[in-house]
Formats: sequence, structure tokens, C-alpha cells
Amino acid sequence: MRRDPARGSVNGGCLDRTARAAGARIIGALAARFRDLDIAEDAFAEACARAARAWPSSGEPRDPAAWLYRAAERSALDAVRRRKVRDRWAPSISGPDVSEPAAEDALIPDERLRLIFICCHPAVAAEARAALTLRLVCGLSVPEIARAFLVSEAALAQRLTRAKRKIARAGVPFETPRPPEWTQRLDAVLSTLEVAYAKAHEDAAGSSAHAGFAREMLDLTGVLAELLPTHAEPHALAALVRYAEARRPARLDEHGAMVPLSEQDPRLWRRALIVEADAFLAKARSLGPAGARTLQAGLHGLWCARPSLDAPAPWPAVLSHYDQLLAHREDVVVRINRAVALGEVSGVAAALRELGSLDPAALAGFAPYHAVMADLLRRAGQREQAREAYRRVLALAPAEAERLWLTRRLTELG
Repeated sequence: MRRDPARGSVNGGCLDRTARAAGARIIGALAARFRDLDIAEDAFAEACARAARAWPSSGEPRDPAAWLYRAAERSALDAVRRRKVRDRWAPSISGPDVSEPAAEDALIPDERLRLIFICCHPAVAAEARAALTLRLVCGLSVPEIARAFLVSEAALAQRLTRAKRKIARAGVPFETPRPPEWTQRLDAVLSTLEVAYAKAHEDAAGSSAHAGFAREMLDLTGVLAELLPTHAEPHALAALVRYAEARRPARLDEHGAMVPLSEQDPRLWRRALIVEADAFLAKARSLGPAGARTLQAGLHGLWCARPSLDAPAPWPAVLSHYDQLLAHREDVVVRINRAVALGEVSGVAAALRELGSLDPAALAGFAPYHAVMADLLRRAGQREQAREAYRRVLALAPAEAERLWLTRRLTELG
């Protein structure tokens, strides 16, 4: 079983922080250099193990990320030699001497973008492209990705294994594709960025291991919009990320609990980011009929146009956008979010009927489903059922800000 570099580090300190912050970039650089995803993952895991043994006695290095890259590079070279196929890999490992420290800046952002495009190669099965990228490039765990795609961990692990084998057997080139090839990979690339950003956004406090994705996705979505100026979807995703990040200062109350979107004070939002988002959304809309991502960005734009808490919440327009979105993307997450809007426009009973049409067994581990169900049951006066739903979502170990808000709601029920 492959080791998780983020586990077993020294007291959750420097090694843990560096593995989480730079691990994906280092794996991406190794994969691009050695043309083998398994070698890259194993070499990075070995470098972390060496650091766990060496750093407590020798002290933390001046540049921990460069230390890990250097150690991983040497481990990868050892693995190549052990496989007795050095001649096959020689063209890809010529270059700077491995004794020279690798500057972390050299790994950002080219290597990460390159690996995103590699993992989204058409040779890889469509359902595995974004998952493989999230695992290798973004460093998400198998359980995290499985929850994001609402599949079992075993099924996802099999997909990842098959995808990596396909890349190896098909001789997929480890290089950024030429512009004519970008469009056939674009949807998988954008899906990857969507899920990566969602992992950063789901923690209102920005304290999770993936919080750094928020800043990175601002940058990457902007780059993709520049690279593909005539494609609407990159501009739409760039708008969505900016709208969501603009609201971050209003997402916590004075006690550190999450504040629902409809209760956030718009005066705290970052207006400069909203202006940027408006421009990206306008560009997306000018490039053709609204697709799924343009509609999603439009939903965020509706909220960010709200001037103050005194202004009415845009629930009717939100519900209309979700209806249009379902015509493009039949998605259980969209249906859950639509149920929230439906409850505000047509009443709690209609929203509960909407949620009742979904398969609860398939959503047993999906916290937003239980959170929405709990809130609707609470508003419907079904107190005992609401309490049970709140307990179910709390059992799924949400982030601290979300836990505080859910616990408060549960306590209010008595």
C-alpha cells in the first residue's frame, strides 16, 4: 500500500506543512521528469520518510520544499536503476545535477499545469481524468475525491489505478499539449479546478489542509481565461472563484461559526474581486449561450449584487438559475441546492418533496445533503427528525466553523 506523505510527520510541524503545501507540485515535477506517475508518488513518500528521520536531529532545512524535491529526485533515480531500465529513461533525466537544490519557484506553476493536462489526456477514461489530477496534482486523498464524486473509495481507487496504467501503456507524452489540443481536454481541466476550489471553499474559516487552493485557483483560472480568450467556460469559472472569494471576509461570525450566504453582510465583501468577477462573467456571456459554468457563475453574481442585508435576498432569480442549470447538468448537488431555493420561494414542504426524490443511501456520506435536510425539517417543525439529521451531519466531521454552526442549530432544538 502506498504511503500517505502527509501522515506520520513530525508533530504536525514543518514537514507536515511542507508536504501539504508543496507535495503536489513536487510530485508533478517528478512525474514530468521521469515519465512515471508511480515513481513520482513513491519517491516523494520516501523523501518525506527520510525527512521525518533526519530533520529532528539535524534541524529544519532553510528551504524544506527544495530539500524534499532533492531527496525525492534521488529516490526516483534509485528506483529507475533498480528497475534496470536506465537507458530507457536516460533522455528524460539528463539535465541539472541532482546534487543541486531545486528552487521551489521552478516548480510553480508550469509543472502543475503540465501535469493537469497530462492527467486529462483523452487516452484516460473520462470519469477518471479529473480524479487522477486531483490525486496527483492537488494532493487530495482517495476518500476526499470519492466524497466529491459521490462514489465508493474502492471504485475510485480502481479508476486511478487503471488511469495510471493507461498513461504508462499509451506512452502519453509528458508535455503541455499544443493549443489545438487544449479544447478536447478543457472540460476535465475545468472540472479538476472546480473540485479543488470546492475543497478550499467548504471550510469557511480557511483552516483546512487545502485552504491554499483558493489563492491558487484564483491564479490558475485567470491564466486559463487568458490562454483561451474565445471560450466561455474558463471565464465563467474565473468569475465564480472570484465571487466566492470576495465573500470570504463575511463567512464567519464573532464566535468563529459559519455564516450562511443569505445572512452574510455584503458590506464586508471584497468589492475589487466582485468587479473582476463581473468582468469575467460579462465576457463569458458575450461568447455564446450560457452553459453550465456560466449559469453557476451567474448564481454567485446574483448574491454579490446584493447591496446590503436590508435588500431582499434574490431567491426567485436563484431558483430560476437552478432550473436552467438542471437542463444543462443533471446533478444531485444542483438538486440539493435547488431545494434550498425552492424552500424559500415555494415553502418547506415543496423543498422536502424535492429532497425526498433523491436516493438517501447514495448520499449517506454527503454532509450538505444532511445539513439541508436538517434545516428543512427544523423549519417544518419536525424537531426529532431534525435533531437526527443534525447528528448525522456532525458525525461526518465537518470543519470547525461548520461544526459550530450546526451544533448551535442542534442546541436550539433542545
